[in-house]
Amino acid sequence: MKIAEKYSHLNGEEYLIVHHKKLYKEIIDTIQSIDATVLLTKESKEKTMTGKLLYSPIDLNKAFNEKFNKIGWHETRYQYFITTEQELLPELILLPYEEQKKFLLSKGITEPISSYKQTDFVKDQIAVEVQFGKYAFVAFDLFVKHLLFYSGGVINLGIEVLPTKKMQSKMSSGVAYYEGEVYNVLRHGRNNPPVPLLILGIEP
Repeated sequence: MKIAEKYSHLNGEEYLIVHHKKLYKEIIDTIQSIDATVLLTKESKEKTMTGKLLYSPIDLNKAFNEKFNKIGWHETRYQYFITTEQELLPELILLPYEEQKKFLLSKGITEPISSYKQTDFVKDQIAVEVQFGKYAFVAFDLFVKHLLFYSGGVINLGIEVLPTKKMQSKMSSGVAYYEGEVYNVLRHGRNNPPVPLLILGIEP
């Protein structure tokens, strides 16, 4: 596969080039090592594409998992405690998970709620999410998950890998695509979400 498009948000790509040039090459090489022609394995049951072979999100994810895991990229979970008291957040998010509950208890919150988020691949504080799912999943990645990991000090940059419209046209309906998601980010303004991102559009 190839990287056909890319969008750097808050100098995401520039950060990679300056601080993690080797890792950036690793990501590019991994994407380019995947043969998409063998992943046209899903037979469509949709009325407009009945019987047509489409790219399988399951097989695509499996291929990416195998490639990234092999070179030391692994799923990472970020645990945290929740509060709706806005004035507590600046101090809370800087604390280790083990200290957050104690902090909330000391502030009179009697039943602190624990939660977590996980991301596909993390290495040297760089997160990579490979997304062949519905639109809502990508919005969650870009505006919630990457930001949560960033504000929690787990990552310095989030990378989102998406099919281009050209590739998405050979997938089931409803799959998010690069051009549409970059448009959504641009509509929110130059500084939103407040986390460095690199969005990559891939295709065969």
